[in-house]
Amino acid sequence: MCLIWGTTYLAIRISLETIPPLLMAAIRWIAAGTLLTLMLKARGERLPARREWPSLAILGILLLGFGNGAVVWAEQTVPSGLTAVLVATCPFWMVGIDALMPDGEALTIRRVLGLAVGFGGIVMLVWPEIRFDVGGRAFLGGVMSAQIACVGWAIGSSYARKRGRGHASEENVLATAAFEMLFGGIALLVVSLALHETSRVTFTPRTTSALLYLIFVGSIGGFSAYAYALKHLRVATVSLYAYVNPIIAVVLGTLILNEPFSARMAIAALVVLAGMAIVRK
Repeated sequence: MCLIWGTTYLAIRISLETIPPLLMAAIRWIAAGTLLTLMLKARGERLPARREWPSLAILGILLLGFGNGAVVWAEQTVPSGLTAVLVATCPFWMVGIDALMPDGEALTIRRVLGLAVGFGGIVMLVWPEIRFDVGGRAFLGGVMSAQIACVGWAIGSSYARKRGRGHASEENVLATAAFEMLFGGIALLVVSLALHETSRVTFTPRTTSALLYLIFVGSIGGFSAYAYALKHLRVATVSLYAYVNPIIAVVLGTLILNEPFSARMAIAALVVLAGMAIVRK
C-alpha cells in the first residue's frame, strides 16, 4: 500500500503532461470503479443497495472529488514530491475537524503542540517559493488546493466513521469503495465538462501508460491493499502510510522528473512529519 500510493504522485504528474487534471481524475476513478464493480458482480458478491447510494455519493465526492481532485489540480504547479508532503498534513485537519464534532475528541496540549510544529514545517516548506508574480501565485494556488484536498479527505473520513457506526460490520469494503470511485469520478467529470477540458486532451504513450497505472495499480490495487491491511492490522499501524508516501514521492520526483529538493525542503518535510507524529502519538 505504501509503495503503490507513494508512486501515484509521480504517475499523476506524468499524466498531466497532456491530459487535463479533472478529466484525468474522472477517467481514473470511473474506470477503476466500473472494473471493480464488474469483478465483484462476476464473483457474486453483494453490491450496495440503492438506499446506500446517497451516503456513498457523499463519500465519493468528499474523498475522491475533493480529496483526490484537488491533489491532481495542485500538481499542475507544485512538484509531485512537495505535494505529497503537503498532503501528509491530513491528520492535522482530521484532528481539528474531529474536535469540532459533537462526539469528537477534544484537543489536548500535546495535539495543539503537534499542530503548531506541523504548521511551522509547512510555512518553512512553502514560504520561500511564494512570490507575487504569476508563477508565485500559481504555486500558492497549488498549495491551497493541496490543503483543500486534506479538508475534503478529513471531512469524508469523519463522515465515513459516523456512517460506519450504523452499518453492519460485514459490509463489503471493496464494493463500497467501488461505488465511491464511481460517484467521485462522475462528480469530477461534471466539473471537467463544465470547464471544457475535453477540448485540451491529448493521449500519448507516456501519459496513457501513467493513467493506466493509476487505474489498475493506484486505484484498484491500492484500495485492495488498503482494505486488506485494515482487516488484518491495527488502524494505527495502517496509518503509518502517511509517513512513507512523501518519502517515496520525493525520491521518485527527484530521480525521474528532476524536481528540485533542497536541504531546506528536506528539513521542513521532517518538521511536518514530526508534527504529525506528535499528533498521532
